[in-house]
Amino acid sequence: MKQTALITGATSGIGLETAKYLLASNYRIIIASRNKEKGEAIVTLLRPYGDVSFSFLDLGNLSSIQAFSESVQTSRLDLLINNAGVMIPPYELTIDGFERQFGTNHLGHFALTGYLLPLLTSTPQSRIVTITSIAAIKGTIQFAYSNGEHDYSPMTYYRQSKYANFLFARELDRRLKIHRKTTISVACHPGLAYSNLLSRGSGKKAHWFIRSVLPYLVQSAKQGAASTCYAATCAQLNGGEWIGPSGYREWYGKPKSQPTGDAIFDKHQAKSLWSLSEKQTGIYYLS
Repeated sequence: MKQTALITGATSGIGLETAKYLLASNYRIIIASRNKEKGEAIVTLLRPYGDVSFSFLDLGNLSSIQAFSESVQTSRLDLLINNAGVMIPPYELTIDGFERQFGTNHLGHFALTGYLLPLLTSTPQSRIVTITSIAAIKGTIQFAYSNGEHDYSPMTYYRQSKYANFLFARELDRRLKIHRKTTISVACHPGLAYSNLLSRGSGKKAHWFIRSVLPYLVQSAKQGAASTCYAATCAQLNGGEWIGPSGYREWYGKPKSQPTGDAIFDKHQAKSLWSLSEKQTGIYYLS
């Protein structure tokens, strides 16, 4: 039976390039996104190259996450790639009342992973890959004001959400090992790469100036996806790694396991974040 991978937000950019790579590696792909029209168009584009399907998923809506998870039709899940995200939008709350970046980028993936974990852990040697960012290096978790109630700064809260992605990925791996699961959890980031995240979470194309100039200054989406593909398929990984480009300041280059993760990881914040995430989503797992 083919290995099955589920990728959130794979209708453009790094997620789409990851889907192409995995299709070429003979994976069956499930693309999950909130843009139904775009998702179905991408499936039409990719279907000649392999087994690919689309399902609607709004990571900013806990009810949507539950409905999606209950509708997943596969007997195995070898790979979950938590890729979708929003970046520096104007201040806005999700339908459940969370700051949009924290609610979508972190809490949405925390909930999705929890719902899909029984399927993942019943699949031998499965893997969970969560996409973070070099922005996480300067990130902090503002536990008292995680929803941006005071002095909202889009970039500060983007950094928070991406630091949360990393803390979650590593804490998840620690808990999987405690429970003696063969599933592992890995974090990765693309370095400086062109992405439609620069549309500020609108789902539309980024501003024309950004689309015209930025591709000459940073890696392409395909190059940025190399870290995700490495994190998803490298047999030498043991779980808990921070994967990033090997070039200057992790901005570009071939992917590898980097010591940055060890430098910025805070086990106390990771445990506190896990507890906060359980409380806010109402989803408890690997306790």
